[in-house]
Amino acid sequence: MGEAAVLELGRGALVTGLSVCAPMLAAGLVIGVIVSIVLAATQIQEFTLTFIPKLAAMAAAGLLSAPWMLRTMVSFAGWVLREMASVGP
Repeated sequence: MGEAAVLELGRGALVTGLSVCAPMLAAGLVIGVIVSIVLAATQIQEFTLTFIPKLAAMAAAGLLSAPWMLRTMVSFAGWVLREMASVGP
């Protein structure tokens, strides 16, 4: 396996991992900012109140994007296995 193939495998793994994580991270970020703005506007100083809304939003984003995430990961795994087979002994 050449250096270019290894770099391509690493790049593909990073891009796939980041794209699969993005929906849940974005949901957590958006809900966290909204809850923080509400807490600042009401002058509530309890930062543990952000936990439950973030958890619920991330779970919902995970459930809604699960089919797409699974297809993406299966596609990447198939590509890796095809590349491994093409290298061969």
